[in-house]
Amino acid sequence: MRIFLTGATGFVGSAIVPELIEAGHQVLGLTRSDAGAAALVAAGAAVHRGTLEDPASLAAGAAEADGVIHCAFDHDFSNFVANCEKDRRAIEALGAALAKSDRPLVITSGLGLGIAGHGQPATEDVFNANHPNPRVASELAGAALLASGVNVSVVRLPQVHDTTRQGLITIFVAIAREKGVSAYQGDGLNRLSAAHVSDVARLYRLVVEKREPGARYHAVAEEGIAVKDIAAVLGRGLNVPVVSLTPEEAPGHFGWMSAFAGMDLSASSALTRAALNWHPTGPGLISDLEAMNYAV
Repeated sequence: MRIFLTGATGFVGSAIVPELIEAGHQVLGLTRSDAGAAALVAAGAAVHRGTLEDPASLAAGAAEADGVIHCAFDHDFSNFVANCEKDRRAIEALGAALAKSDRPLVITSGLGLGIAGHGQPATEDVFNANHPNPRVASELAGAALLASGVNVSVVRLPQVHDTTRQGLITIFVAIAREKGVSAYQGDGLNRLSAAHVSDVARLYRLVVEKREPGARYHAVAEEGIAVKDIAAVLGRGLNVPVVSLTPEEAPGHFGWMSAFAGMDLSASSALTRAALNWHPTGPGLISDLEAMNYAV
C-alpha cells in the first residue's frame, strides 16, 4: 500500500515510517519543513508538504494514497481545546478525500474516551461520546465519517515512551526539575497506561493492514502503573525528594498539568491483542525511565 502518514517526522510517526517500509509499504510523509523533508527522504519515504492548519494540503495527500494513518497532533496542551478542534477539521478533510472508497483512514485518540465508569480500565468496546475531554472531537469526527461510508478505525494512545520521551511524563520530569521535588497527588495510586514506541508503531501498521471499519484499538502494553511509582523513579533520577500533594496544593505545583496529576488512565488492550495478534515486546515504562539520562 501507499500510505499517507501525518505526523511522519514526530516521535511516534518517525517510528511508524520504518515499520511500514520494512513491511513492504510505500510511505508518503507529511512535513512542513525542509529538515522534515530531508529526514523523510533519508528514511526512504516520499515527501508531501502541508500542515494541520491547511486541510486542503491534508486532503491532497490522502487523495494520492491507498490508505491514511493520521497520528499528527499539536501537543501544546495550553491550547488543548483549540488543538482538538484543529484535529477534528483535519480528520474531516482526510475523510472527505477517501469518500466513496474502501481506503482505510486510521485516526488517533485518547484512552479516557473508553472509560465506562470510575475505577474501571478503559476498553476498546466503549466510546463515551459525552466525555468532557475535548479530544472527543476526534472520535466524533471519525464516527460521522464512518456513518457516511468512510473506512475509519481508531488507535487510542497511552503514555508512549522510550528513554527520551514518555508522553505526559516528560512534562512531569520538567516540572520536577524546575520545582526541585518529584510530586504526586494524594496516595499516588492513580495509574497511567503505557507502551514502548516500537510496539505502538507496529500496532498502527497492523491496524491499517486490517482495514476494519469502525474498529477501536488500544496501544497499551502496560495496563496501569501507579503515579507514585513513576514519581519515585523520577526522584531517584533527578536526585530530588519525592512528595505527596493534596488536591488543593496540586494546581500550584503542576500548573495546567494538575488536571492530569490525579487522573486514573488505566486501560486494557485485551480486545486489541486478540483482534490483531499484537503482543508488545518493548521495554516497560519504569525500565525506560530508569535508563533515561537525567543530566540533559
